[in-house]
Amino acid sequence: MATKLYVGGIPYSTTEAALSDLFAKAGAVTSASIIIDRMTGRSKGFGFVEMTNDDEAQKAIEMYNGQDFEGRKLTVNVARPLEPRNNDRRPM
Repeated sequence: MATKLYVGGIPYSTTEAALSDLFAKAGAVTSASIIIDRMTGRSKGFGFVEMTNDDEAQKAIEMYNGQDFEGRKLTVNVARPLEPRNNDRRPM
């Protein structure tokens, strides 16, 4: 089963292909995505990498968490499920 990893501290100039290539050194990468700000079209500096299995995901965490990548320190851990937001925006 594939394991999704959260990757923070991604340099703003990094591409999804470069992120995928980096994590491919730890194992097979199913997908890599960098989160883009809708207003500016620029990277938000974090993203997600999906590894094919738990062992490769754990290896990627050990290899890259806290390591320097293109001048920024990466944070890598297992992604948590998206929590529902409170969309009640009525004025008080």
